[in-house]
Amino acid sequence: MKKLVSLLLVLMLAACIVPSFAEEDEYPEIVEGIDFGGATLYINPYWAEPDRVENPDEDVQAMYDFRDWIMKAYHVNIVYEQLGGWGDSQVEEIRNIIDQKDSNTYRVILMPMGFVGSPMANSWFADWADNDLIDLSDTKYNAGITDFMTKGDSVYGVTYGVEPRACLFFNKKILKDADIDYNEIYDLQKNGEWTWDKLEEYCKKLQKDEDADGVPEVYGITGNINDLYMCAVFSNGGSFFDFNDEGKLAITAGSENTIEALSWVAQLWQNYGRAQAWPEEDWDYFINVFKSGNAAFCVHQTYGGYNDPPCDFSDMQDDWGCVMIPKGPKGEDYKFMVSENIGIIPNIYDKETKDKIQFIWDLYNSTAPGVDEETAWIGNKYTNTRGDTRAVDETYALMREPKSGAADKSLYLGDNNTVLGSSTGVNYLWGVLWGNPQELLEGITPFWNSLLDTFNNPAQ
Repeated sequence: MKKLVSLLLVLMLAACIVPSFAEEDEYPEIVEGIDFGGATLYINPYWAEPDRVENPDEDVQAMYDFRDWIMKAYHVNIVYEQLGGWGDSQVEEIRNIIDQKDSNTYRVILMPMGFVGSPMANSWFADWADNDLIDLSDTKYNAGITDFMTKGDSVYGVTYGVEPRACLFFNKKILKDADIDYNEIYDLQKNGEWTWDKLEEYCKKLQKDEDADGVPEVYGITGNINDLYMCAVFSNGGSFFDFNDEGKLAITAGSENTIEALSWVAQLWQNYGRAQAWPEEDWDYFINVFKSGNAAFCVHQTYGGYNDPPCDFSDMQDDWGCVMIPKGPKGEDYKFMVSENIGIIPNIYDKETKDKIQFIWDLYNSTAPGVDEETAWIGNKYTNTRGDTRAVDETYALMREPKSGAADKSLYLGDNNTVLGSSTGVNYLWGVLWGNPQELLEGITPFWNSLLDTFNNPAQ
């Protein structure tokens, strides 16, 4: 270790820069044989991304110091540079990179999930699984994305960290008026007993139609029913598509677990749901419904309550709590659907070059030495005073665990609206509310088969 410290001091003195944590002897040992010779590694998102923010807090500054050290230790300049734009524009740029085979320009490209399918099918991405310099089982990797980008023994893209998404908010005042302690719900979640049946029990107790006119003054639940469909399917051990034993993407939406989940959501919504008034209300109608106290539960994305004010529920008069969407009888864990930008590397480099790009990207996304990884993620999560500490300490923390994020492989074939929604002309997912899931599946199968044929048999 003394030898390492001496080496680091020599490097820092030579550069006339001393990172803030180096003297604490917390930086990792330099891996021999990895040297970029002063080359630039481009990080290519589809949006404009500043390399650094102004006035960073202590943890962010520690990250910058660590990244400065990485660049000096491995003689690499890491620069953010936008590549194309959302979706097809970026895909076209990647196609040009693949065609030109410019292996002298080093890149990690950040892509949205809904556009990786065709490039992945056409072998445009390099494999991450054959690199002994990195450990894909490390908890810093988003396990849902690793699963999503796995085909056979190969992993074609990665994401670091987890951004929790769809969850279930509840109105504390409505529970209190019904003599229900909101802590009951947190305790059920904590003990692994937060289930579909329990949610139905609460909805039944909390829905109010005091004048018996068929229009409740308080509904059991509202929110984004698409999120509820998706989370219910995957928390019940179901899926819509997955790879079969032959390595081909195939339809799995006919499984008992999937049909059961879709049917449960439809029944719950018919009995207790405050649905969208179409076309009078916009898709996010449920935000005002929940804020006004017109529904006890609300399916929404975490940003609705956890982001810095002003966010969707920051001006809500009643206090709220938040749990994960409950799990089904066939499921083992609560689930939400991951929606992340994925780091991919064009399949144009020799293995040595590819491995060192992956290594430096892995190191670049590691927690800076000296930063408490257990608490650094909290950031602004306590700033919304309408929420409570259990929502952060238990629910948000649980959603960050690798087991909680699930990936929907229908995104290989296109966005959810196109593949599962109504753009197909069959209205599969949105038709489940008043239709039979099995019959809807039969109607959409020919369309799905055409998409699968393109994905499984790409034009090279």
